[in-house]
Amino acid sequence: MGVKHLISLAELSRNEILNILDRADYWSSRRDDEMTDSLKSLNKPVVCNLFFEPSTRTRFSFEVAAKRLNLHVLNFDYKSSSAQKGETFYDTIRTLESMGVGIAIVRSAEEYLLAEIADKIKTTSLINAGAGTSEHPTQALLDLMTIKKEFGGFEGLKVSIIGDVKHSRVAKSSLHALHRFGAEVSLCGPEVFIPEKTSFPFEMKVLSMEEALRSADLIMLLRIQNERHNISLGHYRDQFGLTSARISLMKPHARVMHPAPFNRGVEIDDELVESDRSLIFKQVANGVAVRMAVLERAIL
Repeated sequence: MGVKHLISLAELSRNEILNILDRADYWSSRRDDEMTDSLKSLNKPVVCNLFFEPSTRTRFSFEVAAKRLNLHVLNFDYKSSSAQKGETFYDTIRTLESMGVGIAIVRSAEEYLLAEIADKIKTTSLINAGAGTSEHPTQALLDLMTIKKEFGGFEGLKVSIIGDVKHSRVAKSSLHALHRFGAEVSLCGPEVFIPEKTSFPFEMKVLSMEEALRSADLIMLLRIQNERHNISLGHYRDQFGLTSARISLMKPHARVMHPAPFNRGVEIDDELVESDRSLIFKQVANGVAVRMAVLERAIL
């Protein structure tokens, strides 16, 4: 059957996405002592985390996921690697492939790094853990899992994505996934953060902050990426932050998500992060189960 890469959600059919979500739900309901029997039939490849950018949630949730599947994990140290001597990314992956590494989980600032080499890699599954500003498929999958658990489905769900959509790989993956499953997605944020209309093959409304909050069943907040641009955080909070005052505009059943890391007191007020409206730490918990399902897909 060959290797199963996961580079973009566009590669997966609706059924494949639903199968991943079903398996993630299965893993999330297993106790640790129940996992051993479930894992006996799995091939046990070596997994390597190659993170060329900083990460907490994505890197460690992949590592926790791999260890719960009883897989051996290697953590690539960019600063002490041959990449510092000029080795190309392709040669790094081919070296790992030659050593028998079965799964390479990659985060990079480069947009199409994995897509450019995928056809040349025959025995190592490549998993995109965040590429430039283009995609972050496993974050979108864990968001879908969180939404499905909270709302029961996606069809007709009104979602407002607020913040730096233009530079967010999370937003791009989630936009495509939500649209595919029938959610109604709108955007909100400073004009400089809103992508061109031609950026997506479907139309989306751009709403004011008040409209975005009043109309939505779900608010998806995005981080201000200070490493990409300079913006007044105080001004952003005044205009687009989810404050304790603004949350009263939301529907009683509406919920809040954020892929994190979040800037407390900027995108969201401190007291709202762990309020009963927030799904933020449920997203983190679901991330482990989703990544177990993604690793399992690569193995089987």
